[in-house]
Amino acid sequence: MALPPESLTGTASRENPSRTLGIAQLELVSSGPRLGGRSTLEKHGHEKDGSNRMDDKTTDKSALLNQLRIDRSAEPEEAPGRGKLYAAIGVAVVVIGGIVYWFNQPTGIPIKVVTAQAIAGASESRGASTLDASGYIVARRQATVSSKITGKVMQVLIEEGQKVEKDEIIARIDDSNTNASLSQARAQLAQAEANAHAAKVALDNAAPIFERNKKQIAQGVIAAQTFDGAKATYDAAETAFAVSQRAVEVGRAIVVTAQQNQNDTVIRAPYAGVVTVRAAQAGEIVSPMSAGGGFTRTGIGTIVDMDSLELEVDVSENFINRVQPKQPANVKLNAYPDWEIPAEVIAVIPTADRAKATVKVRIGFKVKDPRILPEMGARVSFLDNSSSNGTATAAAVPAVLIPNEAVQVTGDTGVVYLVNEGKVERRAVRLGAKNNEGQIVLAGLNAGAKIAVGDLALLSDQAEVQITE
Repeated sequence: MALPPESLTGTASRENPSRTLGIAQLELVSSGPRLGGRSTLEKHGHEKDGSNRMDDKTTDKSALLNQLRIDRSAEPEEAPGRGKLYAAIGVAVVVIGGIVYWFNQPTGIPIKVVTAQAIAGASESRGASTLDASGYIVARRQATVSSKITGKVMQVLIEEGQKVEKDEIIARIDDSNTNASLSQARAQLAQAEANAHAAKVALDNAAPIFERNKKQIAQGVIAAQTFDGAKATYDAAETAFAVSQRAVEVGRAIVVTAQQNQNDTVIRAPYAGVVTVRAAQAGEIVSPMSAGGGFTRTGIGTIVDMDSLELEVDVSENFINRVQPKQPANVKLNAYPDWEIPAEVIAVIPTADRAKATVKVRIGFKVKDPRILPEMGARVSFLDNSSSNGTATAAAVPAVLIPNEAVQVTGDTGVVYLVNEGKVERRAVRLGAKNNEGQIVLAGLNAGAKIAVGDLALLSDQAEVQITE
């Protein structure tokens, strides 16, 4: 379907005038057959000029393409000062951004925040810990058993860890010399007893003669010389018998001494307990005074009465007023940190160590357990027993634990700073013991409270702070 010439011409005229002319010419040529008749001249002219029109058509298309190209030479050159203007604008933007960032920086004293932790197991019934201390398990009955005499060890009947009963034989010393001395003492006693028997016979024989002469002298039958001889014989026999009796007593005492020396060669346990050290071996010389030199043993072994174990701690004299006899306490062994052993203060030793500024406190265990061993390290928490005295409040606040650097300490009290919405609140608290885990707060602070850690000397009430990681 052919479009009307005017529509083609209008469209082309809006795009390019030259193109309008070419299209009009083409339309004129193509419209010939629709006129219904042509002259012979026009027909021959059309045939004659056909080749020229094809050339003109090619030329018109090239011209149209050239007109569609963009002429770069017509663009204006950039002004010489425009680059400097862009650089100045960039610098100004950077400076303004830095100023805005500086004024938007957070202000306040830099601090860190920690949370107050509730002490596990603290309750009103048993009271809060008022003081913590460390010490060692000791035995009140512990002895290095030795012999009373110097001698060579023949047998050692104990081993480490062995339980022994009272008077149980634990070792034997060479008894050859003591046995000989005992035999000699017994022989001397027998001789003294024989002498006493002879003296008794002589006295018995002299007594009747003296009694008869005594009657005869009274009757005047015998001479005085005969009576004096009978009396002297009787007195001598009586004296000899008394001396022999004393000799028998001496002999018996000698036997007892020799028997004791013999018994001392057998070493027995002084009480029931557990052997912790075996110090001697068979063939060694033992002496209670080390008289044999550096190679002489002074004991056979060490026995500990496990029922006498207790804890000894050194408490600073600044806090000794918090400890009283019969005060309840909890003990935790370093070997079993999760095991709380109920205990009680036995005594506060009434003297201080001037070198360490401490006072020794004895603490007894309320329960016995084979896991408690001598020389173990332990920590003790002295409990506040005010509840048992009726002075505790009905709703006691449990103690909390905070880092040591989160509190300013002043004796039994201190100051902490609670963090709330970018500011701190100064809070006075009552302090308990200080240990390796931190500072115990007895009152004035609840578990879960956020408190400041840092240079507390820079802080004051309602001061603005900046929380850092």
